[in-house]
Amino acid sequence: MGGKARRVDVDGAAIDGGPTVFTYRAVFDEVFAACGSRLEDHVTINRAEVIARHAWDASGSLDLYADPRRSEDAVGAFAGAEAARGYRAFRTEAARIFDVLEDPFLRGDKASTPLPMMWRIGPWRIGDALAMRPFDGMWNALGSHFKDQRLRQLFGRYATYCGSSPFAAPATLMLIADVEARGVWLIEGGIHALAKSIADLATRQGARVRTGAPVAEILTIKGRASGVKLASGEVVAADLVICNGDPAALATGRFGEGAARAVPAIPPAKRSLSALVWYAHTRTEGFDLSHHNVFFSPDYAREFREIASGQPPADPTVYVCAMDRGAGEDAPRPQGRERIQIIVNAPANGDVHHYSSEERERCTRTMMATLKRCGLALEDPLPHQLMTPQDWEGLFPATGGALYGRASHGWAASFQRQGPKTRLPGLYCTGGASHPAAGVPMAALSGQLAARVIAKDLASTRTSPRGAIPGGMSTRSATTGSTG
Repeated sequence: MGGKARRVDVDGAAIDGGPTVFTYRAVFDEVFAACGSRLEDHVTINRAEVIARHAWDASGSLDLYADPRRSEDAVGAFAGAEAARGYRAFRTEAARIFDVLEDPFLRGDKASTPLPMMWRIGPWRIGDALAMRPFDGMWNALGSHFKDQRLRQLFGRYATYCGSSPFAAPATLMLIADVEARGVWLIEGGIHALAKSIADLATRQGARVRTGAPVAEILTIKGRASGVKLASGEVVAADLVICNGDPAALATGRFGEGAARAVPAIPPAKRSLSALVWYAHTRTEGFDLSHHNVFFSPDYAREFREIASGQPPADPTVYVCAMDRGAGEDAPRPQGRERIQIIVNAPANGDVHHYSSEERERCTRTMMATLKRCGLALEDPLPHQLMTPQDWEGLFPATGGALYGRASHGWAASFQRQGPKTRLPGLYCTGGASHPAAGVPMAALSGQLAARVIAKDLASTRTSPRGAIPGGMSTRSATTGSTG
């Protein structure tokens, strides 16, 4: 399990096959510093001047910048002075939510209810606790800042970063906008290069990294995890096992009956979004792409109603990562074909719905129609590979293609995500589908939390175990870090 930070070959071009947005860099600076190294010594990394470019039609676009004052000016030029004031107030509120939650929740221990987290915040800081707005809906909260529905749509889209609908997510998720506003970074070679650098770092620390070694079963002895059995039949003995895949695979018995009762099952209705993802090597014309670009649908509510009903959206919002472009105003346009990843949100029904060739073609046509409406033309026919929820289910079994674990719908959802400890002694969970949330930096924070919990457990037993991590890593230490 794990493995979202991969590469896909299209027409001889290597395209990032997983996450494309890198934020909250401090988390990874800490990971490398803990190993006596520096992130910039392992990857070439630069801060993006333009966070993202947004369009609703072919009449123009709106850029958000690394400089918040420039973003405010851009919002004002796009939608007027009242919108600029609304953006300033929104940023202030989002920053406060992040500041309140960073230590007790994002970096804190997993809690099954809000009470331990509230205690960590401090009962004397009731104002800060209420500022999180857990009982307010995100879409309604955004309406208090933005009368222009385009801006409400833009900032509502941040809910999809953790696989959720802005119409069902709590206002707390506005903090994601603040995380991005604090810095978006471009890594040469993409997130795959980051994953490779972490694997290299682990190897230098004594870990043994194995890829292409699927785990068939988590073994147990006397009610405790005792290692893993690979699909090849090889047995890797261990005193503890760390699963960095979706916990749903454990609950449905994909790793054997011994681990099936280790975590609660996730009902299909609670799954996060899946996605239709195109990897393309194509010529582009018209719209001046930045590195990160979003092309919005004219009816956002309809789009999420269709997804909730189990249908791919008929007129979707489309995200385009133009990998060969920088994120500055003067970034050169690539000559000839360029590598792009295109994402459209979709229902996590890949375990019950077959995407026929006709439906795949229809989805491609509707995606290209959105881009054309906004002024971007791709080659037709488009040289590409397409991943559907059905394909994601094949890569990440028992998820239906959900890419973010449990959806963050309702105030309690964040407390229902799987934490590092499971009901099976010696088995731990980490990664983007576990606490605290989905996303590249959150997966790393999840790994750090698991390491702390394991160290605490080991201190109580005074052992120095061997560990096995389903999906590719076996090590004699109890450390792990997942990037996707």
